[in-house]
Amino acid sequence: MAIEGFSRSRISVGEVTLSVHRGGSGPAMILLHGYPQTHMTWHRVAPVLARDFDVIIPDLRGYGDSDAPPDDAAHGVYSKRRMAQDIVALMEALGIARAHVIGHDRGARVAYRMALDHPGRVDRLGIVEIVPTADFWAVWSAELALKAYHWTFLAQPAPLPESLIGADGAGYVARTLASWTLAGDLSPFAPEALDSYLRQAGDPARVAAMCADYRAGATTDRALDEADRAAGRKIAAPLRFVWGRHGFPARTGDPLGIWRGWAEDVSGAEIDGCGHFAMEEAPDAFLAAMLPHFRA
Repeated sequence: MAIEGFSRSRISVGEVTLSVHRGGSGPAMILLHGYPQTHMTWHRVAPVLARDFDVIIPDLRGYGDSDAPPDDAAHGVYSKRRMAQDIVALMEALGIARAHVIGHDRGARVAYRMALDHPGRVDRLGIVEIVPTADFWAVWSAELALKAYHWTFLAQPAPLPESLIGADGAGYVARTLASWTLAGDLSPFAPEALDSYLRQAGDPARVAAMCADYRAGATTDRALDEADRAAGRKIAAPLRFVWGRHGFPARTGDPLGIWRGWAEDVSGAEIDGCGHFAMEEAPDAFLAAMLPHFRA
């Protein structure tokens, strides 16, 4: 499914081929979606961003219409390091040396890993509705564990979560999406976007990829974060962090303070009137909070 005014292509990035939507003109801006979504999570804000930027929106490996390779025993196939390398290879395929990058949810984890591993590729960085993986694991409370139960459920060894989700994949994804909105239902999602998200739940390869994504988060990604923190590595790109007053980072205590420990130049804004999906629940507030950072 296409975003209005955007073209779609499939681009090989080495190990996988990504489905990519592109529109607008100006400096390059890459938008990275999260779980359990696709490029369509950006459909309300991408046309506005395309007035000033060359906006490039891939489906991450394992999601949407991009390839979904099987996981490996070390959970490296869906590590954020490997997924960030996909985005760097996409830039190379498109002849783009540097780009602004905005990521939401899992895409934000790819975005900050890209900024750490490939600092010369990222001009300005936007992070939506996460704190770094190692920090999120470290601050779990009973309330947060109940809200983010999918972190442990999806990370269980195969095929347990895959089999359980397979019994009613669309129902599981729909309940997940609804439970993370402020309204507690599916009303924030446009029908074509919701169809894009739910369609994935009927594909066993994509369900397995989503589980592999979270297995990597519990193992490889967490270890990479801890190694970077121990080595004192920080993100060089100016970082703008935006989170919902009723989303996940708000439950961590001081999410902006957490990010200030990871980057030299950090600013942030909390958005009211939304849960986890700022771009779909409160697109105008999201743009007001994020866009000036990239126009600076």
